Amino acid sequence: MDYFVWKQLLKNLVLPPTGPLLLATLGLVLVGARRLRATGVVLCALGLGSLWLLATPMAADSLVRWAERYPALDPSQVGDAKAIVILAGGVRVDAPEYGTSAPGATSLERLVYGARLARATHLPVLISGSHFEASSMSDFLHQDLGVSAEWVENRSRDTHQNAQFSAVILARAGVHKVVLVTSAAHMARSVVEFNQAGIDTIPAPAAMWTQRDSGVLAWVPNADALVRSQRAMYEGLGRIVQDVQFRFRSGAGLIETGPAGAAGQ
Repeated sequence: MDYFVWKQLLKNLVLPPTGPLLLATLGLVLVGARRLRATGVVLCALGLGSLWLLATPMAADSLVRWAERYPALDPSQVGDAKAIVILAGGVRVDAPEYGTSAPGATSLERLVYGARLARATHLPVLISGSHFEASSMSDFLHQDLGVSAEWVENRSRDTHQNAQFSAVILARAGVHKVVLVTSAAHMARSVVEFNQAGIDTIPAPAAMWTQRDSGVLAWVPNADALVRSQRAMYEGLGRIVQDVQFRFRSGAGLIETGPAGAAGQ
């Protein structure tokens, strides 16, 4: 398995629902050991209790609002940005209703907002993602939203590569400042990566938090809230890993900004 598969595996093992369930399972195993019974009961309660809490809209909303660091963009404030960059967020390979691959739900949210900004600002668009992501997003943007992508970056598999590979394309076009479109919770990591790649970035967060449940329903677990909690926690962990990697690369003298650094990745 390559690095990206290991990263996804670790993500799924640590974050909910698997992480809390593994903790609860360990607790049940320890309950059977006489000397560790009390510890087992505590671990089981922590695992099941955290899973319940993270599946409530109240907890999910709090985590999502914590993960979102940038306000909504006023399209009139794009300044001297020269392009819009839309980051991919998943793909549905061989979607039956389309007869080909189609953007996933997260990609669609970013595309729709990115197209809206493109029409408002008349800036050219760059799409960044994997081969299937970028191809499906480019087709959908053109055929269904009436906006054509000026550039398509289709080699990246994570946010770091989004920034590095996009920087090369943009530098060739003389673009060094962009409006960046990605999910609001994902924006903080993305801005750091693009700035480190030598691209001045104006955040344009999509899919920002809005209240979905209130009253007693805010405390009743549901699948959607658990997904939102998982995504927010993933971004939090991602920022920690990003900071560690940045410190390591800085200490080792590996940080390079701009297109020269990007081309060397």
